[in-house]
Amino acid sequence: MMISRQLLLTYLYLLVYILLSSGVILYNKWVLSPKYFNFPFPITLTMIHMGFSGMVAFFLIRVLKVVSPVKMTFEIYATCVIPISAFFASSLWFGNTAYLFISVAFIQMLKALMPVATFLMAVICGTDKLRCDVFLNMVLVSVGVVVSSYGEIHFNVVGTVYQVTGIFAEALRLVLTQVLLQKKGLTLNPITSLYYIAPCSFMFLFVPWYLLEKPGMEVTFRVAGVLKDWILIALSTILFPESIITGLNIIGYAIALCGVVMYNYLKVKDVRASQVPVESIPERTVKDLKMEKSSDLYVPKEVIDGGKNAWNGTTPDIAVDEEAPLIPLRVSHLGRSQLSSPLRMSN
Repeated sequence: MMISRQLLLTYLYLLVYILLSSGVILYNKWVLSPKYFNFPFPITLTMIHMGFSGMVAFFLIRVLKVVSPVKMTFEIYATCVIPISAFFASSLWFGNTAYLFISVAFIQMLKALMPVATFLMAVICGTDKLRCDVFLNMVLVSVGVVVSSYGEIHFNVVGTVYQVTGIFAEALRLVLTQVLLQKKGLTLNPITSLYYIAPCSFMFLFVPWYLLEKPGMEVTFRVAGVLKDWILIALSTILFPESIITGLNIIGYAIALCGVVMYNYLKVKDVRASQVPVESIPERTVKDLKMEKSSDLYVPKEVIDGGKNAWNGTTPDIAVDEEAPLIPLRVSHLGRSQLSSPLRMSN
């Protein structure tokens, strides 16, 4: 039996999709994981993804004219594209953040909840009806996911919440795509979808990126600036033939760049060192309390007698005031260190 060319192309596209999708998932895990590349900025990675996808879609539509853009009005863009872009950006953000906490295998197990989330969102939005057979099927899927979560060795609540939230955001995006775009009579293929949605998703991601990840990316920005300089030098030699660079130029510039990178690293290190860590605040308070109260410290007679008896191997019975305020372990340790000096003097 001969396989038709169309069927062969379909299988080929499916194979390419499986390889690319699996490669992106594994690559994201490798980039974000602290054990490997250690780039703990999922929003930044998602913005790079959206920016690159938007540029490729623009190049395919406006330059190569592979597909034609649809007729997009401001009303359709404001009422349809913007909400879909917001949930699309949220699903990618939360899904990529989950790679920091849980394994790829467990993430794929949690993605089995996608039909459940899509069905629930469709029922809520009114595009589907609640049927008993479908509901029982969704319960079966949910029970399976709960069992797999219970059997996860390295279960992490934060990562699970991120992944489940991303799943529901993706489900709501799919339902909104059906509700908003199809009612407008607008059909978007994958390229035109990225052309309109990717730039808007990039803008939505900018706000959480500015609040959450920008403060921790000083070194990344400085390294990007150095990389920009190298790219400009290379492009200038290609575009402008009169820009001749010798080997001595490259060696000297490389030495200078090493000094610039080291200087930037030391500056960032100084800035981080100057920031007061949270743990030092209680310690500084205890030290101030010690300096202020050392002269007014009252030492009960029972404690002094107990200190003398401790040298004889006996343990005193000291009454504890249950209504006294709770004193942290570090403060009680300082109190004992202060009491030790008069005990030695009494002996």
